[in-house]
Amino acid sequence: MTSPIQVRIAALVISAAVSVFACLLFIDFAAPGGYDVLDLVRTALVLISIFWLAWGSGIGLVGVFRKHRTPQGAPALTAQHSRVAILMPIYNEEPIATFSRVAAMNASLDELGVTDRFHIAILSDTTRPEVAAEEAVWFDRLLGEPKAMGRVFYRRRTSNVGKKAGNVEDFIRRSGAAYDYALILDADSLMEGATIVEMARRMDADPKLGLLQTLPKIINARSFFGRCMQFSSNYLSPSFARGAAALQGHEGPFWGHNAMIRVGAFAASCGLPELSGKPPSGGHILSHDYVEAAMLARAGWTVRLDPDLGGSFEEGPENLIEYAKRDRRWCQGNLQHRRLLLAPGLKIWNRFTFLQGIMAYLASPIWLALLAISIISTAVPQRYYIPSWELASGLHAAWNLAIGVTVLLLLPKVMILLRGLVTGDNRKFGGFVPALLSTVVEIGYSTLLAPVMLLLQSRAVSQVLLGLDGGWPATKRSESRVDIRDAWAASWWMVVFGFATLAVVLTIAPKIVVWVIPAVAPMALAPLLIAAGSRSKAAGRKPFLFATPLEFQPSPVMETRQRILDSWMVQAELLAPNMTAELRPVSA
Repeated sequence: MTSPIQVRIAALVISAAVSVFACLLFIDFAAPGGYDVLDLVRTALVLISIFWLAWGSGIGLVGVFRKHRTPQGAPALTAQHSRVAILMPIYNEEPIATFSRVAAMNASLDELGVTDRFHIAILSDTTRPEVAAEEAVWFDRLLGEPKAMGRVFYRRRTSNVGKKAGNVEDFIRRSGAAYDYALILDADSLMEGATIVEMARRMDADPKLGLLQTLPKIINARSFFGRCMQFSSNYLSPSFARGAAALQGHEGPFWGHNAMIRVGAFAASCGLPELSGKPPSGGHILSHDYVEAAMLARAGWTVRLDPDLGGSFEEGPENLIEYAKRDRRWCQGNLQHRRLLLAPGLKIWNRFTFLQGIMAYLASPIWLALLAISIISTAVPQRYYIPSWELASGLHAAWNLAIGVTVLLLLPKVMILLRGLVTGDNRKFGGFVPALLSTVVEIGYSTLLAPVMLLLQSRAVSQVLLGLDGGWPATKRSESRVDIRDAWAASWWMVVFGFATLAVVLTIAPKIVVWVIPAVAPMALAPLLIAAGSRSKAAGRKPFLFATPLEFQPSPVMETRQRILDSWMVQAELLAPNMTAELRPVSA
């Protein structure tokens, strides 16, 4: 079997070769004249951009052709095996939605008869008094669930130092010695009891396994934007996860939730430093998960992603505005990692993982710079030539680059679609035609949103580099519909940027306007795209576009959670009708 190191080397070589080939397409060696300084800058930007595109596509292609092997070892969990704490950190969340997930997971474990080995701790960092009061109400209701008393706990910190990482650290420092493993969740996480048990079994089977990460699938999406993400998570992500697992080996990722840690290893290895200076570059580490994974690997523990573990779910943002809030926090956290690239003792792969996370956000301003320099180079007379090289004609170079980017983006998705024909996976998504149409629409929609995301991420990078702290805004998980007024308030600056760019091109470089319009048109239409993407599908309507297997046949824990939530909502309406006004969309 090919080792992770061999897969990494092959992926790096192929990505480098693709990026060099893209530069050769971008340059016309036979042209008379010379190679301008601006052309040199553009070619360097193309080289960097295409490398990371090729790298991402390569991960997906590796996953298409590679089957993950389920680890074998210890027998099923018994009464003599390890004790597990299930941790759900929350921060100004909707209590009824969050606590009903806890109740569903508790019921799932109860059905398996293993509740005595699994305790649940809700770790509140809530700062809003009215939300904290509701948490107390629903925790009291939660204790009425089967076998919850004495097993389900709640505590609220008075100071949320360190955000989520500090919340988990506080639990481990105070109570971690009582448990062998801890399953770390998010407030929107939901997991089958059988999955939790299997994770503990795999931890028992491998004494060197410090962290086991699952692949959470998005569920309960209602809006067009949310359902597009949900389809991608269920249909496309498994192949990319298999590819990532093949590359990462024992130095895998931690995504901060839906993962089980060995408490002793985590406590001994993952004390996070507080970076010198003030946020956004200093202070507490926001993207703590990748750092904790690197620290476990440095200490000799295995950090593994097992994509075959089903029954792991989460909910995603329902509109681009909520997505952008979360992405802004991730951007700030990932850019902090530049200060950790040379930290002592880290594995080379973990350093490269930090670099990948940084480039995930720097790629947007790089593409924006490429667009700007291309406009300038078209308008400014060429000077300072390097003899015998010359950039291909504007249209020729743009055409070559567009074809290359399109192939890199489409190839893994096309191969996943074809793989589904061979394995029969497409039938789970409604059949080949629905899967094909959903993939085509997902590609089209993500392409349309790409310039908008480019601006959002470029702004986020600029804010971090300028020293502006984005903080940790609470997630509004149930919000879906965005009206045109709110969409305009969030994106008017994109409209201005789009029209300003178009005006500049028409003035100084009109011959390339045909190549600029596909980039600036979505910027100019950003409010409409945001508002339209937030629209929800009709309730009760059978899915066709973006259909997922869990919509045809929900997981048992999903059905349990919905039944509990419906029951609790009735109780909430009797107690306080205004408490449920914003929660009604939670019901599927």
